Amino acid sequence: MGKHIEIKQIITGCRKGQPKYQRALVDNYSELLYSVCRRYTGDDTKAQDVLQETFIRIFKSFKTYDPDKGALSTWMRKIAINCALRSLKKKNLEISNLSVLDYDQKYSIEPEAISKMSHDDLLKVVQTLPDGYRQVFNLAVIEGYNHKEIGELLGIAAVSSRSNLSRAKQLLRKKILEAKTQDQWINIV
Repeated sequence: MGKHIEIKQIITGCRKGQPKYQRALVDNYSELLYSVCRRYTGDDTKAQDVLQETFIRIFKSFKTYDPDKGALSTWMRKIAINCALRSLKKKNLEISNLSVLDYDQKYSIEPEAISKMSHDDLLKVVQTLPDGYRQVFNLAVIEGYNHKEIGELLGIAAVSSRSNLSRAKQLLRKKILEAKTQDQWINIV
């Protein structure tokens, strides 16, 4: 079986619980979903656990997927995000009461500072954020959720989401400036 199975065949096969098509789904979407899980958990081992839970939930609820309401990858990404957030809630994260030293201080970054960094380096800096800030940053900046939606997903007030995003951005600026000052564009962390 090659990777050239049509997505419609994969959907039909997964709805019927056929292992051949479930394997094709895993083969085609593991990398995408792993990157989502990794971004939220901040850890390879936790991301693998969340990815496994994500596929379990996908296969259990595949009959609810409606292709007319959106792309399969979008539907699966939402499941991955929810699994990652649920995993973090198990750790009893206190998102709204995080503090960052000097968060009131304003940092400004020259555009060339960021342009010297690779995509992977930028992601590494994001991974250094405290869990709660990282979750809000990912949901707002990368996934495009608004603060009301983030609040509902994380069980916090929209104002806390805004505050945490602002603090996350300030902390990222500080870390990028420190890296620029030390001329460390490859190994940020």
